[in-house]
Amino acid sequence: MTGVIPSPNDPGRPDGQGGAHPGEDRRHMIRRRALTLLIIVLLIGIPAGYLVISANQSRASGKDKEAKYSATGLTEGWPSKLQRRIYQVPVPHPAWWVASYETNNWKTSRLYVEFETSDVGLTAFLTSMGMSEKDLKKDHLPIGERDRNVTGWTFDGPGTWSGLVHKQKNPAPTHDVVVNHDKPGYPRVYVVARTVP
Repeated sequence: MTGVIPSPNDPGRPDGQGGAHPGEDRRHMIRRRALTLLIIVLLIGIPAGYLVISANQSRASGKDKEAKYSATGLTEGWPSKLQRRIYQVPVPHPAWWVASYETNNWKTSRLYVEFETSDVGLTAFLTSMGMSEKDLKKDHLPIGERDRNVTGWTFDGPGTWSGLVHKQKNPAPTHDVVVNHDKPGYPRVYVVARTVP
């Protein structure tokens, strides 16, 4: 033979360090590969699992809100700036669980809005209409049966209820406002704004 150097993986190497490993080394290699595979699965699988769970929870929350409002005719979200300007319904900041619905016919146009806010937000809302908390009359529910049927609003839940009517000359809108004080510091406000075209 003319000076052939054995390959590092040559099983016939004289030092016995070829590709054929003793049984313990093979088990060690299998364990190492299994551990590596497990780490990869954990690194990829756990974040992916959290993403799936989070997406499902978000979707479920969205469906709950959608079901809540679709049963009432209301649409989740703030009324447009144009609607707020025309109907003079200044939804305050902060406000959450905001929903609205508009109806129009040849006789009257109405914007229905509901939202939850803080005590400061309620004060700002009423002040922007030229009113105050003093104008709210306890147990006064000026939003009538017709409007309740449109929105699905019922004013028979727990809490202290109060309301007011903000009358203005045409073409300015008239506002019927009902407030539920069930959660101290977080009043829930219901508004029907009416305009005559």
